[in-house]
Amino acid sequence: MEFLSFLVTFVVLRLSLSRTTFAAVDTIRPSEFIRHNTTLESREGLFELGFFTPGSSKNHYLGIWYKNISVQTVVWVANRCEPINDSSGSLAIDDTGNLVLYGNNKRVVWSTNSSKQARQPLVQLLDNGNLVLRDEKDENTDNYLWESFDYPTDTILPGMKLGWDLRRGLNRRLSSWKSSNDPCDGDFTYGIELDEAHHTYAQLFIRNGSAKLFREGQWHAISFSGTSNNKSIHWHESDYEFVQNDDEVYFTYSVKNKSNISRIVLSERVDYMEWLREKQVWSSYYTIPDEQCDHYGICGANSQCILSYTNNINCQCLEGFKPKNQENWDALDWSEGCVRNSSVSCDDKEKDVFHVFSNLKVPDTQYTWENKSMNLQECKTNCLSNCSCMAFSFEYSSLSEGTDCVLWFGDLFDIRQPPHGGQNIYIRIPFSTIARTDRSSKLKVERAVIITASVLGLAGGFILIGFYIRRWRYTINATNNFSGRRESQDEELELPLFDLHTISIATNNFSENNKLGEGGFGPVYKGTLGGQEIAVKRLSMCSGQGVNEFKNEINLIANLQHRNLVKILGYCIYREMKLLIYEYMSNKSLDYFIFDERRSELLDWPKRFQIVCGIAKGLLYLHHDSRLRIIHRDLKASNVLLDENMNPKISDFGLARSFGGDQIEGNTNKVVGTYGYMAPEYASDGLFSTKSDVFSFGTLMLEIISGKKTRCIYDENNGLNLIGLAWTLMKEGNEFKLIDKCLLKDSYDNMEEALRCIHIGLLCVQQKPIDRPDISSVILMLSGEKVLPQPKPPAYFTNKDLWEGDDSSSTKPPSCNTSMTTVKAR
Repeated sequence: MEFLSFLVTFVVLRLSLSRTTFAAVDTIRPSEFIRHNTTLESREGLFELGFFTPGSSKNHYLGIWYKNISVQTVVWVANRCEPINDSSGSLAIDDTGNLVLYGNNKRVVWSTNSSKQARQPLVQLLDNGNLVLRDEKDENTDNYLWESFDYPTDTILPGMKLGWDLRRGLNRRLSSWKSSNDPCDGDFTYGIELDEAHHTYAQLFIRNGSAKLFREGQWHAISFSGTSNNKSIHWHESDYEFVQNDDEVYFTYSVKNKSNISRIVLSERVDYMEWLREKQVWSSYYTIPDEQCDHYGICGANSQCILSYTNNINCQCLEGFKPKNQENWDALDWSEGCVRNSSVSCDDKEKDVFHVFSNLKVPDTQYTWENKSMNLQECKTNCLSNCSCMAFSFEYSSLSEGTDCVLWFGDLFDIRQPPHGGQNIYIRIPFSTIARTDRSSKLKVERAVIITASVLGLAGGFILIGFYIRRWRYTINATNNFSGRRESQDEELELPLFDLHTISIATNNFSENNKLGEGGFGPVYKGTLGGQEIAVKRLSMCSGQGVNEFKNEINLIANLQHRNLVKILGYCIYREMKLLIYEYMSNKSLDYFIFDERRSELLDWPKRFQIVCGIAKGLLYLHHDSRLRIIHRDLKASNVLLDENMNPKISDFGLARSFGGDQIEGNTNKVVGTYGYMAPEYASDGLFSTKSDVFSFGTLMLEIISGKKTRCIYDENNGLNLIGLAWTLMKEGNEFKLIDKCLLKDSYDNMEEALRCIHIGLLCVQQKPIDRPDISSVILMLSGEKVLPQPKPPAYFTNKDLWEGDDSSSTKPPSCNTSMTTVKAR
């Protein structure tokens, strides 16, 4: 009888743990166990725990993976470096209340090793992927004695913490697998590191062994500053959080839509990934490091890394520094970095000064000291009082809700100009450098005084003569019923000049929370001035745009009034800081929509066609209807802003050139703009005209229709870029395959209009300027009032043409996945 009872109990237990049972089992209690052919399954069937063999390996590991994903994706491994070489493994709760993994001969392979013992231990696999050990008698079910989330392997799941529990001295960090066949700790790690002295300044690092591979910048409100990836992690439906207090320092994230499956995984890089159900594949939407400037300290000490338009890196010594080895530096070996031109001063009478660098990824803070109670002057004084202090920063901190004074000692490493904003840093400039500059300035001033005194006498006479001539002219003009207004007044600016304090208040001291984005010449902030929403462009001191370009932008657009041009409201100049105040565009820029798979669906064909026509009308005004003929020279998706009704407005006139009379073209020795949008004659020879803007417009129109970027490769075999793809499809009679797939739900008539626009776009990007239509003809073509001629072969048929034409380029453009879709009549 006892044997029969034992047999029944054994059968029931086996059935309860079998993979073929109907009810999912998510818990283990004492006397229960998991073996080779049984698993735990979370309550809603999202995750599964059991034994697996990775890749071609024959070893057995205990792990957790997604239950309902066709590609087995392991997110946690217990015995990473202690494999079981046969199927004898078992998992159970031992006499101490710990979860224990046994190998052959009851050898302990792995254990939770909890110091707290439960009265009634229970192990449970939760629906967030967390394996927990708790006391079943504890009413607080969230009171875990041990949890797998505290010991991540190579993956972060929503709700997991990456970082430190300072109370327990626990560091949660990722380490890569050795290979796809071996989950043991590989060479790469990813985690939060604290400064050695105070453990207060947190940084995220990817390391290859002990070497630093990548460093995230400081956390600012919603993201880490200083990253290069042009696709923000916040574009996806997730919330990201960074917590730092006396007990914990960690980074975590959560998904807004619980049906979305996402993870962060470390290999040789870090990928933010999501599961695409339709394609049954994992897709990476955010990757670090993403480009050459992301790699730690690539330019050596005391220098900054700048990425060119062609994705080539350019290392520059900071102001007051020079290459340590000029010969190697010229040979593009920047590893030795830069050194000071002259040593700093420790004399109280000869104070060094500080040069502020804006919007940088600030240096590595491993050797810093900070005091959050200081004001700006105290922070500066503390740095000056120490000869080893190289730099300081002083900014509002969203973590402490106060100000942070951070001092750097020794060489400065890992500085770059990030495309998505950074911080200000004050770098020490020796007094001796300033003194030499002052002596030179004094000589110039003395010469200027002598020359000025000589000229003033002559000028006085001319002024008196001019006064009488002006009075005579006024009398003549009054007699002839003229207003007497000087013609030169037409050239004078009639824009309000705002003081820096007013703009600072309007933008909440240029808060990161107010930051809208960053263009080639600097960041743009949202603000409120007199009850009106404004956009403030703060010119980067390290940008290519100087005072001349700044004045150029003001002069060109101050008197431009058109519904498809962004209106300028004022400007501000304070020392080296230059600001432009524009009307605020609530829907950001065009590239924000058309290059994003989800947001592009918000732009149906009628809206896209409206945008195309609006841009064309704005160009028509610039080329023909404004007082001066204006060539924009940098027309692209990011320079087209959208108002609340999705009406397009051309912006960013920093590179524009104006002509008078009948002049329609010019040339320049300095080619500036964006590759992929530049006309060939401008990129190669510096020749620009209204037809070069037409070329940019044609490229932009093809992007709007297709939702694809012009500089990507869409045919690896032939190296076709977007223009080459459009031309090839048209020659094959398959141009409908270029149309963005999200537009195919529109009517057939709309698709006919889209096909006509592809034809017009190819006419605009023809090789020779004389073959391209002017913008007035383009508008007639868009209205359907003009018969379309057959286009000739375009410029930049393949990306090889563009990249070989640019001697400075050695980096190939990215390859973009594309799918061809057939349009059917409805």
